[in-house]
Amino acid sequence: MASLEIRGVSKSYGTLEVIEDLNLKVDDGAFTVFVGPSGCGKSTLLRMIAGLEPITKGEVRIAGRRVNEEDPIERGVAMVFQNYALYPHMTVEQNIGFSLRMAKLHKAEIAERVRVAARTLQIEELLGRKPSQLSGGQRQRVAIGRAIVRDPEVFLFDEPLSNLDAELRVSMRVEIAKLHHNLGSTMVYVTHDQTEAMTLADKIVVIRDGKVEQAGTPEQLYEDPDNLFVAGFIGSPRMNLIDARADGGDIALAAGAHLKIPGLDGHGDAVKIGIRPEHLRPNDTADLTVDVAVDVVENLGGTRYIYGTLASGEPVIVEDREKQGGRAGESLTVGFATDDALVFSDNGQRLRPAAQPA
Repeated sequence: MASLEIRGVSKSYGTLEVIEDLNLKVDDGAFTVFVGPSGCGKSTLLRMIAGLEPITKGEVRIAGRRVNEEDPIERGVAMVFQNYALYPHMTVEQNIGFSLRMAKLHKAEIAERVRVAARTLQIEELLGRKPSQLSGGQRQRVAIGRAIVRDPEVFLFDEPLSNLDAELRVSMRVEIAKLHHNLGSTMVYVTHDQTEAMTLADKIVVIRDGKVEQAGTPEQLYEDPDNLFVAGFIGSPRMNLIDARADGGDIALAAGAHLKIPGLDGHGDAVKIGIRPEHLRPNDTADLTVDVAVDVVENLGGTRYIYGTLASGEPVIVEDREKQGGRAGESLTVGFATDDALVFSDNGQRLRPAAQPA
């Protein structure tokens, strides 16, 4: 295991800068997920850590040592790719042990390491097969096994589940989480799927346009986002964003409700109010309320999601666990509490109330 530090790292292709002065620390033994939309630079950053992409500026340190000039094989990292990258003419056993043979380890040691990795991943019965005889999930386990046998200081995963179907992605997420728990290794995982990020990570790093928007635990990013991008990207279904105007702490929603949040600055400024779907309660008039015209009701068994429109025209999603909501074409009153409302400025930054005197 080892810590990982990224210090002032930038990456340019000619005049195009895809990573800009990025700083980050990954703790020893942590599971850190880079998440963001396609093209944000997260895979490029992972490849720079692995040594597959040169660094334009800054440095990467693994276990305290600078690795910019080291070849990938010298860095103590192992990478699991999106497309598995298995040798089709080799058996599973040969694929897993390939890097060890290249390192000229003794045959007995190679065989033992391969057996341990296969047992860990529950693929012992597949050792004699070739990749064409495996399912997508089995191929991904082989790719992970090839990383395990190297006993790396840092595991790197580049969207390893994106080629799998939905059900298999769920089961493989569980397996990767169990692997991290059992090995206790430092892992860095790249995905554009925020559900994977939320379920796997000790720490999530949200990246947009080559910059870190926010880093923190899944709970911190979900409950306390720094800006509209993080608020909208983290969470499924996404956060509701409602137009409003703020006059100090007095906020008037375009949809009709008024709330008071002491300590906010501003005079008649346009703002967005963010409310998670689970914080909008159907047929609850105890607190603040807005009316919703119900468009579609999605029934998932234990939970219903109501998709509707506010009087001001914004779309809204209501989580209805108690199944008290209306039907498509009906009107529904939903309530929410002031404490569940987040306020964002017109430039997308979170507005936080100033501390009030005791």
